Amino acid sequence: MSRVDIFLEGDVSLPFQKITASRIRKITNACIEALELKKVSLTLILCDNQKIQEVNKNFRKKDYPTDVISFAYRDEPFPVGGKELEPLGDVYLSLDKALEQSIEYKVSFDDELIRLIVHSLCHLVGFDHERSKKDEKIMHAKEDEVIGIIKKEIGISKK
Repeated sequence: MSRVDIFLEGDVSLPFQKITASRIRKITNACIEALELKKVSLTLILCDNQKIQEVNKNFRKKDYPTDVISFAYRDEPFPVGGKELEPLGDVYLSLDKALEQSIEYKVSFDDELIRLIVHSLCHLVGFDHERSKKDEKIMHAKEDEVIGIIKKEIGISKK
């Protein structure tokens, strides 16, 4: 069994847009399972735009808020899977940006949250859309596959 720790930073609280910590864990665990990961731990830091902009500026030298930033705990792309929990990484996810994007893309907040969680975990296991157009296609195909699995497994809320 995997473990997902959720922390809040900045001016955010749960539930957010009716999404609870339990729902976020359910989505994240479904993503972990869909990626066929075994016994991993993940720290998910839910934050506001101000906090993620600070993280983005400090670690990526980009002074603007973004939706998610993933920090992998290992250089190897995929956890091996043993008896102990393997730390996968930390994910900063701006709930503010997720809400903004759900409005911009005309999708439910739940849909956008699923997309961002899948995107961040794909980064943690070694996918990288910024390396090349080929890698971008591979990552987006994997994201679509995982999102489909999650939607079948747990369902999604309507707008």
